[in-house]
Amino acid sequence: MLGQGSDRRITEAEGCFGHARDMAREHGALLWELGIALSLARLRAAEKRHDEAKQILSAVYDRFTEGFGTADLRAAKAFLDELPT
Repeated sequence: MLGQGSDRRITEAEGCFGHARDMAREHGALLWELGIALSLARLRAAEKRHDEAKQILSAVYDRFTEGFGTADLRAAKAFLDELPT
């Protein structure tokens, strides 16, 4: 079970990811947004929050129309495929 200190660090990390995501959106940096979403999805998956992880990552991944052979998109797809349904 996670301790109170761990919960606080997770909350802080989520806040940082949210801020970074907002900045990426403001600048139209979809690839950066994908990286942030992947990191946040990994955090949620580690907490056994698989549905949230899938929702966060797929919301960004689904906005791509090309570049599916790139390492970033392949990593995101592989992670989505690994998440329990």
